[in-house]
Amino acid sequence: MDNHQAVAAAILLPMAVSEFFFRLSPERVLEAVEAGGFRPTGHCFALNALENRVYDVRLEDDRHVVAKFYRPGRWSREAILEEHRLLSALQRAEIPVCVPLAFEDGETLHQVEGIHYAIWPRTGGRSPDELDDEQVCVLGRLLARIHNVGEAVSLRHRRSLSSRQFPCEALALLEQRSFLPPACAGRYRRAVTELTTTYDDWSGGVPLHPIHGDCHMGNLLRGDEGWFFLDFDDMLLGPAVQDIWMLLPGRDHHAAHQRALLVEAYQEFRPFDTRTLRLIEPLRAFRFVCYAGWIARRWQDPAFPDAFPHFGSEEYWENETRDLEEQLELILAGEGAWEEPLETDVRSATEPSDQGGLSNKDFFWDL
Repeated sequence: MDNHQAVAAAILLPMAVSEFFFRLSPERVLEAVEAGGFRPTGHCFALNALENRVYDVRLEDDRHVVAKFYRPGRWSREAILEEHRLLSALQRAEIPVCVPLAFEDGETLHQVEGIHYAIWPRTGGRSPDELDDEQVCVLGRLLARIHNVGEAVSLRHRRSLSSRQFPCEALALLEQRSFLPPACAGRYRRAVTELTTTYDDWSGGVPLHPIHGDCHMGNLLRGDEGWFFLDFDDMLLGPAVQDIWMLLPGRDHHAAHQRALLVEAYQEFRPFDTRTLRLIEPLRAFRFVCYAGWIARRWQDPAFPDAFPHFGSEEYWENETRDLEEQLELILAGEGAWEEPLETDVRSATEPSDQGGLSNKDFFWDL
């Protein structure tokens, strides 16, 4: 089953599977960990995660591991194993990533009650609040190496970052489930349609290859052993610029300065077409739409109405529609800004001025 079929099947999952996932208890987590050949002590602590269910588990040898239970219906077994294979390839290339541990039978993916799960080493370190210029250069080189390794990995079961598979699918879901109120529905659809048309025009001929897909600073850790890239759950085929702007998502001159540094460091290991920087704002707008679609898709999960109590109100959709329209205006106002390759000298870096603080929509990519 390819991932398009998996997305469709998510709606048709047996209720028992979804209920088990929603009510996954520490006791069942410990049973699953033990069934894989590990020896837990009984310590089991739920970590902050909405898309999947993730637990810190202490073993009898005093190690801590992370048990990750994948949301049923989101990814096929084959798609998850492609993530694991990429991580193994990155580890062999001595790139700092977190790789799933093997179960007793040598596999990295097991299933309980129809739910896939994997066990990961707990990685020490802290996510950075901000990056200095030297750190940006280090991460630019690491990101290029990740893309080099990824390009050699064949993906058959992962999504591609396209207008059809992201904002268009999200819009269809919102309309099919009647989330959009009549007062906003037409405006919202027009904005999404214009956004996708613009992105398709601008992205023609841009190569796609395996990328992290959700490469924000929350998925970076820095500890005693240096940097670690975490959580390749959203790995997909996409343009390199997606990972670059996610790592440095700001719109002000400081962000533009650091993005120029990152690109320059990236080019030490891999070519980068600076003309693709014009895709940053359309890709940011994709996330506006996909963020709303992600919440709508998960609305039957009891955790989501609690986490997003204002979702679905007329005020919510008026704000969403206005934000999307303003983002589209910014995109169209900047049309042609990146038609010529940018100089990597930081003095030439220019970006649209800051349009306000970043929100969750800038950092979530889950569908």
